[in-house]
Amino acid sequence: MTDKRNAEADGSETRSVVIERSYPYPPDRLWRALTRPELLSEWLMQTDFTDAPGGQFRFTADWGGVDCTLLTFEPQHRLSYSWGDGTLDTIVTWTLTPTAAGTDLRMEQSGFRTDQPRYYGGAKAGWPQFFDNLETLLGTGRDL
Repeated sequence: MTDKRNAEADGSETRSVVIERSYPYPPDRLWRALTRPELLSEWLMQTDFTDAPGGQFRFTADWGGVDCTLLTFEPQHRLSYSWGDGTLDTIVTWTLTPTAAGTDLRMEQSGFRTDQPRYYGGAKAGWPQFFDNLETLLGTGRDL
């Protein structure tokens, strides 16, 4: 996991959480896990995800939820959406890169302000667990 800092145009500093993992599966298998609501609900959170351009959806868990708007949908390559709850305004971007052995998956949640240590800490702790859940789902051998 990488801690990335970005300077915004207005001079304020933001931070990002970046996780990169390699999987022995083709991009289409990972893409389905990232975009099918029933699969997202198994490894990430309950969701009503939509792939409609500009579509709005929500992820929910026992602690609450986040509202999202689809920003980028490039099948088997790139997916991004806003991720917020009224006080949090970040962007989650997934990038899939095919390799000879499978797929490299990169996730970046960007836009954490320096006055949001609780959100940033939650993301740093939470995303690795979600990636572990994803790895378990992908490894089931089920036809995803």
